[in-house]
Amino acid sequence: MSMGATGPGKEKRLVERIADAVLYEGYILYPYRPSAVKNQQRWNFGALCPESYALAQAGTDSSTMNTECLIEGRPNTKLKVKVRFLHLLTREVAQIVDCDLPSGDCTHLIQAEHHFQFVPVLDVNRNILQTWQEAVEREVDMPPIDLNELEQGLKISEFSYPSNKTSELLTNEDSGEVVGLIVRTQQEINGSIEISLARVSEENEVFRLSTVIRNCTAFDAAQSTSRDEALMRSFVSTHTILEMYDGSFISLLEPPGKYKTVAAQCVNKGTFPVLVGEEGQTNCVLSSPIILYDYPQIAPQSAGDLFDGTEIDEILTLRIMTLTDEEKREMRSADELARQLLERTETMPPEQLMKLHGVMKRSQ
Repeated sequence: MSMGATGPGKEKRLVERIADAVLYEGYILYPYRPSAVKNQQRWNFGALCPESYALAQAGTDSSTMNTECLIEGRPNTKLKVKVRFLHLLTREVAQIVDCDLPSGDCTHLIQAEHHFQFVPVLDVNRNILQTWQEAVEREVDMPPIDLNELEQGLKISEFSYPSNKTSELLTNEDSGEVVGLIVRTQQEINGSIEISLARVSEENEVFRLSTVIRNCTAFDAAQSTSRDEALMRSFVSTHTILEMYDGSFISLLEPPGKYKTVAAQCVNKGTFPVLVGEEGQTNCVLSSPIILYDYPQIAPQSAGDLFDGTEIDEILTLRIMTLTDEEKREMRSADELARQLLERTETMPPEQLMKLHGVMKRSQ
């Protein structure tokens, strides 16, 4: 399966570039404007919400993700686990309501929100600013673990990211007057990664590796809150990168005949592990909430991520080109990722657009 790329990232390894595409799949959809109906809620895959919210929803949302796969290794074989996800934050915009503000330095006004009134949309310096859910990339990178250490018992790594609130004054570029405020609020999240190992073959040193990600965030209002509030305390687009040193993973999609039975017994919850790298390599697995084949590749014709893998790059590119100036203005102001997408499309050379149309390949 070919996928669009995220960002320039040519220096990144293949697994990281594919993981980036997974991370932002569904982040913002065409027509790439916050006011569009399809962008009124998050479409990202792999959202792990607080356990209390998952229980209140009776199974429609999950607080855990479980990866099970088969590995071949020796006692000194090392395993490296990396978990990545998006941590959402709420961006709110406010307009000034106090017309008798003192002149001079107005930075103190950031702490005095009573001077402002929150509004859905604010037009400032020809930019359309709206309430929106932005995101921060999070990465939990565990140190390498020996298999003999894992065989001794469950390994648990806990992580936490604190709450945060920032404010930014908006001024008129022509007059220099304060006209509004942007407030970004991020909720605290807590989680854990549990890694365990079970030997399934004494003869061939084959093990079943289990990696469980848990959202352990406390959330008292789970019964009455909206999904948007729960998402502020969730891990979004959660996925795992597993790497082996002096060992190898066994494909679950096409396991060798002698391992088909034990491969079928691996239980994966909300995620699908596949081999990643050059064809034939077996030292790396990407376990993501998006179904892929072994050895997925970045489409060489893709100039960058369009955040919508269900569409064709050429179609989305042409659609962006036909947006009105007003629609582009809103898209440009959505956030930095949407702005970069628009600028990349508007400056795309004709030869790059032709590559999106198709590539002629000589038959073998």
